[in-house]
Amino acid sequence: MTDTAITREERQPVLFLPHGGGPCFFMDWPGWDKMEAHLRSVAATLPRKPSAILVVSGHWETRVPTVTTAERHSLLYDYYGFPDHTYHLKYPAPGSPALAARVRSLLAQADIPSAEDDSRGLDHGVFIPFMLAFPEADIPIVELSLREDMNAAEEMRAGRALAPLRDENILIVATGMSYHNLRQFMTGDPATDAIARTFDTWLSRAVEAAPADRNQALLNWEQAPGARICHPREEHLLSIMIAAGAAGQDRGVRTYSDIVMGKALSGFRFG
Repeated sequence: MTDTAITREERQPVLFLPHGGGPCFFMDWPGWDKMEAHLRSVAATLPRKPSAILVVSGHWETRVPTVTTAERHSLLYDYYGFPDHTYHLKYPAPGSPALAARVRSLLAQADIPSAEDDSRGLDHGVFIPFMLAFPEADIPIVELSLREDMNAAEEMRAGRALAPLRDENILIVATGMSYHNLRQFMTGDPATDAIARTFDTWLSRAVEAAPADRNQALLNWEQAPGARICHPREEHLLSIMIAAGAAGQDRGVRTYSDIVMGKALSGFRFG
């Protein structure tokens, strides 16, 4: 996975994309229009079409970082209680064993153990937002798992190891949700709505800080106001650690902001 020398302007950014609630964009569920529009705009903001995409979702955890190696992906309809047609959605993007091997090589150079999986499909944290962001499904995709021990520092270290991919025309995408307390999502409780807005403000300021300050703030995210109310378990936030690590010295900026079902949500871009 090499590319000719490129300019800084041609280097791919790193993205943290909200993936929505289940298959929300493909059913009658009001409130997700702004997020849908944001996801549909993503490809046009890139410096050029990526050769491949490395994506980290909040829906795959393993003991060590693991990459998909299949030439073709199945889909995991890992959501429950939605309309029947949402279990027949298709996203036939190819895989990339070459990129998977490159990812493992970069991790090994950083003394990070890894593994591979030739049968796991893409979960809905990948194919649902990508159906909007990259609807032609013609860009090869490799999915990378999160560590099941939820070690933020190790995820950021993995991101730093993978940063060279950006100069090889590989787009690194982290998907998740900047707020992910499903029980509170459905209640519309004004108290938790306010807590979500406070945490979202903190997160946006942290991401947009100078890189060294940004990384330190993100690693200490549990100290943020309302952190554990907004993320009782951090898997939907943890992928942003990989994004920040891969960003290097590139600043982050909030590219999406909305209130959905009373809760503040954001998306970010680095570089």
